[in-house]
Amino acid sequence: QVQLVESGGGLVQAGGSLRLSCAASGRTFDVYAMGWFRQAPGKEREFVAAINWRGGSTYYADSVKGRFTISRDNAKNTVYLQMNSLKPEDTAVYYCAANAAGIYGVGRYRNPYEYAYWGQGTQVTVSS
Repeated sequence: QVQLVESGGGLVQAGGSLRLSCAASGRTFDVYAMGWFRQAPGKEREFVAAINWRGGSTYYADSVKGRFTISRDNAKNTVYLQMNSLKPEDTAVYYCAANAAGIYGVGRYRNPYEYAYWGQGTQVTVSS
């Protein structure tokens, strides 16, 4: 089992920045990849970014590419999402997720069903 706890959400004006953190505990040595997803009211959960825990390869949704950066600190078992140039449409609950079974195929990093472990979510609100 892997437990995930997110932090860092809040209210920010458009154009501002926030950094989300996700601390993993438990069987962290099994973690293969970690991702960030978000869900706005009335919408489906969508992929934001992911990182291969071992090799460090990163993947982004087109909507956040160039504005968001995912990174990891293996020693702290923590993944970060630096969000810059925030827009009102970035408003959502942001979820951290972990995969411990392996992901085979670059496109599958975007699939929420590849992740067995999820955090409780943290609210990000961007005002216009």
